[in-house]
Amino acid sequence: MLQAEIERLFDEKPERYAEEHYDLFQRFKDELNAGRVRAASPDAAEPSGWRVNGWVKKGILLGFRMGGIVDMSVDRSRQPWFDKATYPVRQFDSSSGVRIVPGGTSVRDGCHVGRNVTIMPPAYINAGSYVGDGTMIDSHALVGSCAQVGARCSVPGQSSIARRLCMIWFMESFTRPKAIHRW
Repeated sequence: MLQAEIERLFDEKPERYAEEHYDLFQRFKDELNAGRVRAASPDAAEPSGWRVNGWVKKGILLGFRMGGIVDMSVDRSRQPWFDKATYPVRQFDSSSGVRIVPGGTSVRDGCHVGRNVTIMPPAYINAGSYVGDGTMIDSHALVGSCAQVGARCSVPGQSSIARRLCMIWFMESFTRPKAIHRW
């Protein structure tokens, strides 16, 4: 049901987004955060071993479409920060089992970060990504939109794991719609 609602809202853009649309998007982000919905899933039947879930990419892009730019600055005079209202910084507490070392790391809401993950600064984890339990995200690492990182992995410093989420953004102008589903 969530899939059908997200696809309908993405494909049939309303003139104005209503509270029910924002509630739907929040439910979608909650599922991403919990790891129950993923942009790609392991699938032994696929040649790559992975199945791309295009509807999830649509949902992530929907959040960018829906969200207005808001001031998210902690101290605007020292470091102004403006981003989409639909993608605030993800909130963690000590019970999450996630270790975020101080010094310039940002984890966007709408991604799954497993237990016992360590994130060394500066690092960035974007919406739609999945980071498995016990993984180390080292300094100067980027886990891009829809990237899938397994359990007990090490993402080395100065590395970037990026997916082509932006491909679906321009789907109206594509001449080859299958490109939407390729990694």
